[in-house]
Amino acid sequence: MTRPSLSIGLPNYGAFLATGEWHRFVDLARAADDAGVDRIVVVDHVVMGEHTDAYAWGRFPTPPDAPWLEPLTVLAACASVTRRVRLATGVVIAPLRPAALLAKQAATLDVLSQGRLDLGVGAGWQREEYEAEGLDFDRRGALLTDTLAAMQALWRDTPADFAGETLSFERIYCVPKPVQDGGVPLWVAGTLNRRNLERVVRFASGWIPIMGETPAGIAQGLATIGEALRAAGRDPGALRVQAPVRVERGDDGAPSVERSMESVPELVAAGVTDVNVPLAAFCRDPGQAPEALRRVVTAFAAVA
Repeated sequence: MTRPSLSIGLPNYGAFLATGEWHRFVDLARAADDAGVDRIVVVDHVVMGEHTDAYAWGRFPTPPDAPWLEPLTVLAACASVTRRVRLATGVVIAPLRPAALLAKQAATLDVLSQGRLDLGVGAGWQREEYEAEGLDFDRRGALLTDTLAAMQALWRDTPADFAGETLSFERIYCVPKPVQDGGVPLWVAGTLNRRNLERVVRFASGWIPIMGETPAGIAQGLATIGEALRAAGRDPGALRVQAPVRVERGDDGAPSVERSMESVPELVAAGVTDVNVPLAAFCRDPGQAPEALRRVVTAFAAVA
């Protein structure tokens, strides 16, 4: 069995770094690169409405006026100070960006990083975020599908044509192309309703299960995806899967890296190929991040 990869979730939001200190975020990426982390993952909200209580997966991690740094801009800065660690979104809310613009942004970042970008994509959950951009929240699924299809056409063809439910164009040039063969890998996030299963089969190099999904649920979802991929002539074994460790506490009541890593074998047995560890769960002081990252890498290697 291939060793699972280690992803570190770097907090590009909230109060991990103080106001006026966000330029130090690149130091976290450099430390992850130096420690031997395989991927760094950042997340996305373009704007926030007041109703964070609509978040369906527990308490939302920040108040609406907390900072959220734009993930592709953050990853571009991180690319400039790293050499080998992959750069990922987990996820970017793709329909909030015009498809041609997102295709160009992602291709540019892939070129500048020499082919290190993984683009995790989803539709988001907040109505106000769509309304602030003049977009129909109730059509977010169709917008997501067309965004992914249009991006892949622009990365593949010169010139490119596309006709979808919400978007169409003819003979459009989008250059440079991504460095990676087949374009930037897309990791489709979310539950496996019919339309999202279709997106995974049609577009995805990877799947990011919905937050809080159990190992049993991941295994069941992969069985469903595998059947659909085989029917479409794709190899289920080539699909990557990202899921987080289960954060466990030690005898002192603080989150324990070593105890949390005990959940890794169960995730791998369920089919997870990329284990995501949130840095902020084990490190509250950015100055201690290099040591915390080395500890995570060592503990992960012991179980993976």
